[in-house]
Amino acid sequence: QVQLVESGGGLVQAGGSLRLSCAASRRTFIMGWFRQAPGEEREFVAGINWNGASTSYADSVKGRFTISRDNAKNTVYLQMNSLKPGDTAVYYCAADLTLSGVITTTPGEYDYWGQGTQVTVSP
Repeated sequence: QVQLVESGGGLVQAGGSLRLSCAASRRTFIMGWFRQAPGEEREFVAGINWNGASTSYADSVKGRFTISRDNAKNTVYLQMNSLKPGDTAVYYCAADLTLSGVITTTPGEYDYWGQGTQVTVSP
């Protein structure tokens, strides 16, 4: 069992920055960030492997978002820069406890989810 707690969401103007945090109750392996806007499906944003050596990003956020982790704190971060109104969504972190080492973009492959944190970007 893993509990995930996100924080750091809020309201920001376009062009601004936010940093999301996801604190896990224990050590995790593959971690992902997803987002879901109203009326839309949940979509992959970024993922990171167990030691941070491998990362993956959705095309829509490449060059603007950075995922990182601090295993001493069991915490994963998502630094979001140059935010756009289209980034508005509830952001979720998720843990994939398989040992494949492959960062998957499919929500169904993740085993545990946080409660989500709202990010709103105004024009």
